[in-house]
Amino acid sequence: MKFIFATLLFVSLVLSSSFAQLSSTPPPSPAPPGFCDSKCGERCAKAGLKDRCLKYCGICCRECNCVPSGTYGNKSECPCYRDKLNSKGQPKCP
Repeated sequence: MKFIFATLLFVSLVLSSSFAQLSSTPPPSPAPPGFCDSKCGERCAKAGLKDRCLKYCGICCRECNCVPSGTYGNKSECPCYRDKLNSKGQPKCP
């Protein structure tokens, strides 16, 4: 019985220490000022609805700290940007 108690205590200590390490990682640093404006300006250069493109590109850039190159596609360069979805399940970032 003591062995089972000691094992459970050990497992709980290991799990709690692993959670403490996960919570101590710092959040990603924000993009430098002007970074998103310039990158989204390039990304949305050929967009039909430029204001909307710049708005959503800016939101995605601030959250992901990256914008894919070019005016279309290349989303594999930035997985966070690629994987953001709107409430309808469609891609959020242009």
